[in-house]
Amino acid sequence: MSAVNRVYAARLSGLVVLGPDGESIGRVRDVVISISVVRSQPRVLGLVVELLTRRRIFVPILRVTAIEPNAVTLTTGNVSLRRFAQRPGEVLVLGQVLDTRVRVNDPELPDLAGVDVIVIDLGIEQIRSRDWVVTRVAVRNHRRLGRRTNVHTVDWQNVAGLTPSALALPGQGVAQLLAQFEGQRPIEVADAIRELPSKRRYEVVNALGDERLADILQELPESEQVDLLEQLDTERAADVLEEMDPDDAADLLGELDSSRAEVLLARMNPEDSEPVRRLLKHSPDTAGGLMTSEPVVLAPDATVAEALARVRDPDLTPALSSLAFVVRPPTSTPTGRYLGCVHLQRLLREPPAALVSGMVDSDLPNLSPDTSLAAVTRYFAAYNLVCGPVVDEENHLLGAVTVDDVLDHLLPHDWRVSVEEPELPVATDGSTSLS
Repeated sequence: MSAVNRVYAARLSGLVVLGPDGESIGRVRDVVISISVVRSQPRVLGLVVELLTRRRIFVPILRVTAIEPNAVTLTTGNVSLRRFAQRPGEVLVLGQVLDTRVRVNDPELPDLAGVDVIVIDLGIEQIRSRDWVVTRVAVRNHRRLGRRTNVHTVDWQNVAGLTPSALALPGQGVAQLLAQFEGQRPIEVADAIRELPSKRRYEVVNALGDERLADILQELPESEQVDLLEQLDTERAADVLEEMDPDDAADLLGELDSSRAEVLLARMNPEDSEPVRRLLKHSPDTAGGLMTSEPVVLAPDATVAEALARVRDPDLTPALSSLAFVVRPPTSTPTGRYLGCVHLQRLLREPPAALVSGMVDSDLPNLSPDTSLAAVTRYFAAYNLVCGPVVDEENHLLGAVTVDDVLDHLLPHDWRVSVEEPELPVATDGSTSLS
């Protein structure tokens, strides 16, 4: 495929980044440009590239040898693995520029004169010096309900409003950013949001639906969860907490001031707040503090077919779906008398009409709510499990601990933001070789 020297920035998002030998390095997540206070043509500084480890790094545009329809190729495999950190004067095209309101003064487009329009893309072009600069701006009118609006492409010098002060104004739209997040996993969106300036981060958070925001919050470090939750009004914060898994909501509320946590719990629906309150009674480093109160729970007369239908729930983690717990009614935690568990592999080997009561494993030891984190870790290792039941002294099932909950507490506090990179040879310019 032939390389191009003119491209629109939004179309670069998600493109594979290749080294000179064709090895995959990562994917493009944004384009970094410089926008100065004085009116001068914006220069392209480089690309934000997400490595296979999810770390986002900066690759200078001069290290790009070719931009093709399906890939970006670098001149060298030597790149800095330092996590991308935005510097003063640097602007993210996808993260900050798109959805900005500007004015167009183009003699060929008199209908746009004096009208606010929205930036939907920037055209960048390589010039004789090999530098890349912004040459074109794609804009459209505000969408009207039920009507599509035309897209216009104008020279950058005919656009007013692409300035640092304009980008700092509140109330900027996020439609283009949200479109970029479509289909991405919550942890990928969480990583992207963390890289945004605080203004844009809060605008995105305010635009996300409660359920989507809850999924994303659960993938952020607790300090950043608290920061974002505090930016929401009390009613919205309570709605988001209702959408979170009870154990994650309890962990987050445990980081808040006790009076603030109580206010939020009071605003939540009782059916959502009650399991969270029970979890908050336990120390966070015990099985009771680690557990989720919503494992797969079945009555003895449930069939294998019913059990398999339950574990197919796409909202269940693989760890939670590995065990089904059989109890006497009621089946909501805290349940009636706990009878034992049924392993997923056993369910797959039995006839669909068979009752789960006939295949219960009653010999597997239980965890008590006071079991320490260290003891829970040994329990998983000793019995080769990824999920285990938490049962009280009266033999009621309270919940289940999964291996991901254990790892979350065993790893360093900042594990979500400190992705360890492999040791790689260092080049003479201080960069690191990926080839």
